[in-house]
This record gives sequence, C-alpha cells and structure tokens, in this order.
Amino acid sequence: MALPVQTQAKYWTIATAILVAALWFLGDVILPFVLGGAIAYFLDPVADRLEDAGCSRALATAIISVLAALVFIIAILLIVPTLVSQAVSLVNVAPDLFNQLQGFLTERFPALMDESSTLRQSLNELGQTIQERGGELVSAVVGSAMGIINVVVLMVITPVVAFYLLLDWDRMVAEIDKLLPRDHAPTIRRIAADIDATLSSFIRGQGTVCLILGTYYAIALMVIGLQFGLIVGFIAGLITFIPYIGALVGGALAIGLGLFQFWGEWWTLAGVAAIFFAGQFLEGNILTPKLVGSSVGLHPVWLLFALSAFGALFGFVGMLVAVPVAASIGVVARFGVGQYQQGRLYTGIVGKGEAADD
Repeated sequence: MALPVQTQAKYWTIATAILVAALWFLGDVILPFVLGGAIAYFLDPVADRLEDAGCSRALATAIISVLAALVFIIAILLIVPTLVSQAVSLVNVAPDLFNQLQGFLTERFPALMDESSTLRQSLNELGQTIQERGGELVSAVVGSAMGIINVVVLMVITPVVAFYLLLDWDRMVAEIDKLLPRDHAPTIRRIAADIDATLSSFIRGQGTVCLILGTYYAIALMVIGLQFGLIVGFIAGLITFIPYIGALVGGALAIGLGLFQFWGEWWTLAGVAAIFFAGQFLEGNILTPKLVGSSVGLHPVWLLFALSAFGALFGFVGMLVAVPVAASIGVVARFGVGQYQQGRLYTGIVGKGEAADD
C-alpha cells in the first residue's frame, strides 16, 4: 500500500530541509566535493565516449585525468599570473583613466563639466573612491579567494574527489536508482532525465561556449594590442551564459579602454568593436545552436535570481549549486504545471465534458 500524499510530502520536506541545513552549516567544508562532483558530471560524457571506443572505465578516467592535469598546469604557469597581473594593473590605472575622461569631457563639453555640475562631482567622487578602495578591493578579493579555495583544496582534494566520482559515476547512478520508491520510480526517472537534459544543455553546453568565447575574446584583443585584453576576454567569457550581456559588458569595457589607448587610431577601435560583433555572431549562429540547443528552459532572469539568492544565503558554495538547483526547480515546476493542467482543478466539469465530446 502506497504512503498517503501527506506523509510523502512530509518526508520530502524533511529531506529538503536536511540538504539546506547541510549547505548552511557545512559551507566551505563541502566545497571540494561540490567542485569535484561538478567536474565529474561535466566530464562524464567524455568518459562514456572513450568507453564506446573500447577503453575501460578506469582507463578512460586515467586518460581524462592526465589531460586535465596538463591543462591545469599550463593554465597555472602561463595564464593565471598574467590574468592576476592585468587585473591588478587595471585597478591601479583606473584613477588615471577617469582623470583622462574628465579632461576629455572638460575640453569637449565645458558646460557639462562645470565645477558645480552633477556630472563633474560624480566623476570626482568616483575617481576618489577607486583610488582609495581599488587596492583594498583587489587585496580583499585575493584574500577571500585564498580563504575559500586554498591550495590544498585546489591541488589535492578536488581532483581526487573528481577522479573517484568520475570513475564510479555510472555505478552511483545505478545504486541511486535501486533506492527509488517503487511506486514513483518511473516518474522520478522521467523528471531526473529532464533535469539531466537541461543541465547537460546548459552547464556542459553553455560552459563550453563561455570557454570558447572567453578564449577568442582574450586572444583577439591581445593580438590587436589592447592593454588589458586578457582580463576583458575573461570577464566577457565568464558572463556569456547570460544572453547578450557578456558581449555588451565585454564590448563596452574593451571599447572604453581602447578609446584611451588608441585615441585617433579609428581603425584599431573599429577592430575592437568588430571582435565583439564577430563573437556575438559566432555565439548566436554557431556555438549556442550546436552546443546548447534551443530549448534549455532556463530564463536569464531566473538564473540571475538563483545566483543572487543562493550566493547571499550560502556564499560561494551557494553560487556553485545555484544553476543545478534552478534547473531542477524549473523542471519540477514544469512537471507540476503539466499535472495541474491534466487535473480536475484545471479542467473542471467543462473540461471533462469537452473531452467526452471529442
């Protein structure tokens, strides 16, 4: 005999409360496991492809681990130091850029830049704030990053967790499937398949798009000679998962920096703009349709809300789990709406009569 709906709801509510409490109290302790799980989930299709090619699961996991270690070492040695250096330099040079902007506006639009004008006062306050808080901001960011993702987590725990989860991924899924309540197993499998399809499209697909576009923007901007091309490309690629926002923010930042560096070199400035137009075309017509698909089901506003809410409640770990949880809630909500539209509350007597007439 199946459990009453009220009892089932009570058990699921308790399970949800335990999960929220674990995120709340454990916080940074579970960070390497969350990161390791995300990496294993991201790489599981690669391991499946290698298995289809004739490799054992252990050999496929070993190949992926070696390649990932090589990429990580190259990034640490070549990319990360340059990225940090450019970020610090950008913060340090920001007051000079604002002074140059103020001088340009004073020369071109003297009426707007009068000592008593709101624009002049706003620029002065903004420049002073950046000059006073810029170095402090960088120090705080670096300090917090080292506090959250320390060397041990980054270099040892997370790769080990990812390795073992990737090795046993299919086995874990099979064991979880055995524990599903028999009465609801088909429905849970269907919902889980929809969640997996959504996460596969968004996390794997959109993550790949962000990586490709970030690399493209960084390399193209450095080739054209933009001083902070790497950091601008990194920022643009990082937020590409929000449609149009990555190109708009990255383009505005790149063109703004280019105005000071390439003033009078209009062909170079046009080249900076063309890089982002080409990136937007590449994303909208090739990368996103091929790698993400057209029916992900995650609205940008819902994503921003999830990132903000989970980040505020659970910190960095909350931001990591925000997208999977948002995707899962979206799938469950669509399932609930479908059930509601098939139910008596929605159709009523009129709906029953229409169905009978058909």
